[in-house]
Amino acid sequence: MAQSKHIIVVGCGRLGGLLATRLSHSGHKIVVIDKREAAFDKLSADFSGFRFVGDVTELSILRQADIEHADYLFAVTTLDNTNLMVAQVARHIFHVPHVVARVFDPLREAVYCDFGIQTISPTKLALENFMSCVL
Repeated sequence: MAQSKHIIVVGCGRLGGLLATRLSHSGHKIVVIDKREAAFDKLSADFSGFRFVGDVTELSILRQADIEHADYLFAVTTLDNTNLMVAQVARHIFHVPHVVARVFDPLREAVYCDFGIQTISPTKLALENFMSCVL
């Protein structure tokens, strides 16, 4: 297996829970942050990472997650503004080498790109998949 990475997943909804669980099974050091304790119910019973309840807009929460040593940060909350803010902080303040943010509004993708943030847009991915069914 490749060297273990320190990965922070911000948001533990359906996507965040699946992502964190799968990364944990791959042997990586995973830290999941969510505002709601109940969100961690989305993690599998054998999830081996760390869980932090807190607001990611507070730098102290990111520091508790050891962001200074993170190799990756995935911002996957359901809020585009939160994802952009935490991605910017990770990239520009803590110099996390790999930052990826989910963005629902395709029109906002340009803003993320202007800040040097890699994005994944479920809306655009769904559109492309639907269009491929027709073409």
